[in-house]
Amino acid sequence: MILDSGNGIELARRHGFKICLGAVGSMAPNKIVAAIETAAKREGIVDQSFRAEHALYHCIIEALHGVGRGQLTFGEIHRTVGLRFSVVVGPRFPQEDDGMWLAVALFGTIGAPVKGFEHEVVGLGISHL
Repeated sequence: MILDSGNGIELARRHGFKICLGAVGSMAPNKIVAAIETAAKREGIVDQSFRAEHALYHCIIEALHGVGRGQLTFGEIHRTVGLRFSVVVGPRFPQEDDGMWLAVALFGTIGAPVKGFEHEVVGLGISHL
């Protein structure tokens, strides 16, 4: 599911950023990775090149480490996550012709698959392209 947050997105796009927003929930990290990769590719955030796909994968894994506090085991230990995500590609500053960077941000909840037993989490992964 792709979400839209309004004028801030359009302003960022006018300045050369590509942005994709969405939500995912699962007890399996591989499903979270697949959902974010699929959304980023479908929205044209990354192309089919190895370099872009590899950077995206590492950003997702790095962000998941933040969500899991260093662990990528969710369902195996009876934890589930409900996350909002953003994938952003933008020019490196201060010079816009100095290459691009890619970032994945995750925010949401993690906890036992019982309502009220979760807490908020955040994770960020960033890489050059």
